Amino acid sequence: MDEIDVSQLTEERPAANTDEQQLKAVLEAIVYITDEPLSAQQMAAALERPIDVVQRLLNELVEEFSKPEHGLSIREVAGGYKMATKAEHHEAVRAFVKKLTPPLKLSLAALETLAVIAYKQPVTTPEIMDIRGVQGASVLKTLLDRKLIAEAGRKKVVGQPILFKTTKEFLVQFGLKDLSELPTLKEFEELGRMSVSESEDTEPRAAASGAANEIASEAASVDASEAAPAPPAEPASDAPEAPENA
Repeated sequence: MDEIDVSQLTEERPAANTDEQQLKAVLEAIVYITDEPLSAQQMAAALERPIDVVQRLLNELVEEFSKPEHGLSIREVAGGYKMATKAEHHEAVRAFVKKLTPPLKLSLAALETLAVIAYKQPVTTPEIMDIRGVQGASVLKTLLDRKLIAEAGRKKVVGQPILFKTTKEFLVQFGLKDLSELPTLKEFEELGRMSVSESEDTEPRAAASGAANEIASEAASVDASEAAPAPPAEPASDAPEAPENA
């Protein structure tokens, strides 16, 4: 009779469990991001996994999210699976949403100015105006009132103009850990080219990140206009005009 290697069996079980745990996590994420309910068959086909395994893991997710410590539930809706808030929490969630600060809305001029400050900081008002090519004192006041920018001392030049920088509120509003997470202009240009060819792809819910890219877009356009050479002036002619024939 052949001997069974017990140690090999104990090693294979955790590996199988880990694989199913990862698949379960993926199924949870899929149910979360999809707007329309997906059936177990659709998910199994897309992930190339056995339907019986996918169905079993979905049933486990439904059971787990039905527990009272979860504010969300996973339910079968119209032949598929959908994640939603539990009915008993609707009033509390509705009251919370009403108290939320309205989403940040900036004009194109404010967004362009903020982009200049974010990528060129610390920067003075004359430098901002020189880059943008227009006056923008009122725009700066708006950004100061929104606490998106703040004074950063004075530049040691003639007149000592005030320097401006972005604030912690700027990082919060645009979902950035720090300024190093701002996409570089080169990275943004590459992302822009990719988005043109993949515009129909489903994107995750990342509004803040999209706003950061919008900041980069404005900075890229401003940076390009700053670098663009001025059109050559027409050469002046010193030669006298020829008299008209009588």
